[in-house]
Amino acid sequence: MPLLMLDLDNTLVDRDAAFRDELAAFLAEHALPGRDIEWLMSVDAGGYTPRQEMARAMADRYGPALPESTVRALLARGAAERVVLPGATRDALGRAVAGGWTCVIVSNGRVAQQEAKIRNTRLDRIVHGWVISEAIGCKKPAPEIFHAAAAAVGASLSDTGDVWVIGDSPHADIAGAVGLGARSVWVSGGRPWTEAAYRPTHVAADAASAVDHVIGVAG
Repeated sequence: MPLLMLDLDNTLVDRDAAFRDELAAFLAEHALPGRDIEWLMSVDAGGYTPRQEMARAMADRYGPALPESTVRALLARGAAERVVLPGATRDALGRAVAGGWTCVIVSNGRVAQQEAKIRNTRLDRIVHGWVISEAIGCKKPAPEIFHAAAAAVGASLSDTGDVWVIGDSPHADIAGAVGLGARSVWVSGGRPWTEAAYRPTHVAADAASAVDHVIGVAG
């Protein structure tokens, strides 16, 4: 069966935009400088900074003015209540499913937070399944997480000619696909490709274009 493995954050949903909104509300609620949002986004690094490191950085900056429990609550909920699934992406996924593709989300992160995003955006009603790194104890680009995702939807990676990986991270998603021998689409968001050691099969500006490329090529 043709298998489409999809990243969640900053691929299917704009996690950074949602987290920026969450941080702006947080700073205003606690009477902290609004300009600190750029520093916070830099430290966060698109969610790739471990949450313990993020919490330490915030504790160092704000000290007793910001209780540790408050910071933990912010980082635990992340942007789960604010992410949205663009209509164009929803429609493209619908076309993929109607075309016989099995779609599975492969995401690094915490189970509670990532599953909240999937359910809040109703992605759970579109895709066939998902795997979150916290649940299986390994992260992308490790091949084990991709194999676990395939198994979760009753598929196999034995024939990678029918497998595509779509994601925004050169390291986690595209290098992961290369390690599997699978084809890939990098969701660039307008960024240039800078890795010299490997390249995606295709580059797309957004997830909807990426999905449509895959199902068009395979079709």
